[in-house]
Amino acid sequence: MKNQVTSIYKQAERFAEITKKSIICGNIVRAKKCLALAERLFISGSIETKNAISNVYVFSVSSFMEMRHCNISHLFPQTLKAEYIKQVNTSGV
Repeated sequence: MKNQVTSIYKQAERFAEITKKSIICGNIVRAKKCLALAERLFISGSIETKNAISNVYVFSVSSFMEMRHCNISHLFPQTLKAEYIKQVNTSGV
């Protein structure tokens, strides 16, 4: 079980890297497709998948976008955007 969870988190990390590279290259269509897939996984996935998407993917992509002063409101799907807002409010930023 531990190896499976590590694998899920590593996959979420790799998926976030793909999304960030798409944004860097200006391939917003691909980035939106990645974000839409992440949203589907977050909505319909297992508890481990939801945790990986929330704690690794959303955190990584949103942190990256904030550092580059990107507007996330039009890129993030509704559920992921709500998860991002929840993270920001929890952190006290």
